[in-house]
Amino acid sequence: RPREATCRQAACRQAAGTARFAYNWALANWNAQYQAWQADNSLPKPTQAALRRQLNAIKREQFPWMLNVTKNAPQMAIIQLGKAFNNFFAGRAKYPVFKKKGKSRDSFELSNDQFSVEGSSLRIPHLGWVRMRESLRFSGKIISATISRTAQKWFVSISVETVENPHLKKAENQGVAGVDLGVKTLATIFA
Repeated sequence: RPREATCRQAACRQAAGTARFAYNWALANWNAQYQAWQADNSLPKPTQAALRRQLNAIKREQFPWMLNVTKNAPQMAIIQLGKAFNNFFAGRAKYPVFKKKGKSRDSFELSNDQFSVEGSSLRIPHLGWVRMRESLRFSGKIISATISRTAQKWFVSISVETVENPHLKKAENQGVAGVDLGVKTLATIFA
């Protein structure tokens, strides 16, 4: 079992590295294509969908090692870059920057059609079934999963769109509570 866990960790590291590479590749190409568009408006503006198609067209020849991991790792990384640019252009975030190995959190994302959950097990493409510490707590439509590393441990965060349970009674409004943020001492006991 320890050897199997080491192989799974290596597969997760490879998928996270592929996602980081795809993000950085897409950012470099986005910058170049955007500058070209600014110089000549007849050229197309870069989009995450176009960058995903461009990567798919060249990855078999130029980056064959990408085929060893789930196709979602690079694709979702480019989608995340597209969201980062949307947030930048809307004024909600800074301009996207390149991800550095070891500096950013190692992670990769899977869309709901690329994994399955049964009990306390998660099936990941190119990796197989992985045991989770606990089973999924919420019922509803599974949206995505993010597999990330903190220190030497791997974690999964599963996004679920929950449905309202009609059998549960809604809580009544019990009143209002306030918190004074200027308090230096939360509680003082007098003897």
